[in-house]
Amino acid sequence: MEDIALKEKKFNRLITIVSVIVPIVVALLFGVKIPNVESLSFLPPIYASINGLTAFFLLIAVWAIKSGKQQLHQNLMTTNIGLSLLFLVMYIAYHMTSDSTSYGGEGMIKYVYYFILVTHIILSIAIIPLVLRTYAKAYLKDFVAHRKLARYTFPIWLYVAVTGVVVYLMISPYYAH
Repeated sequence: MEDIALKEKKFNRLITIVSVIVPIVVALLFGVKIPNVESLSFLPPIYASINGLTAFFLLIAVWAIKSGKQQLHQNLMTTNIGLSLLFLVMYIAYHMTSDSTSYGGEGMIKYVYYFILVTHIILSIAIIPLVLRTYAKAYLKDFVAHRKLARYTFPIWLYVAVTGVVVYLMISPYYAH
């Protein structure tokens, strides 16, 4: 029992460090522009698709666990973490080589866009420790705690994945070509 408690303590320390460092590094890198590098303007539809695929896999993973397909669930969730890392690398690379795009919509739709964008950004930061803690609980085979935490993690992660696609679709007409 102590061994599991010690492992969980180590996981929690690492999760806290990652959950603090990732948003800070992303924010810092967002302001860095790599000179004399061609824009990676082809990336936004790719990383938006990754968000869509993540949302799809999240839904299948919930179905899988409710259907008793634990290995499929585990594989899908591990894939989703990998997709999230891939998204993050592409997102940073794009913003380090391209100027930010301003939203050009007017009227009420502008407020809808910014509401979706702001909630997406805030929850994308909050989801980091939730995903990692939920995953760690499963890894440590504490499935009761895993299920309790997953009840919060799943809808937030799904919202972040879906709104990532929505934000892309709303801003894509304003990208410079």
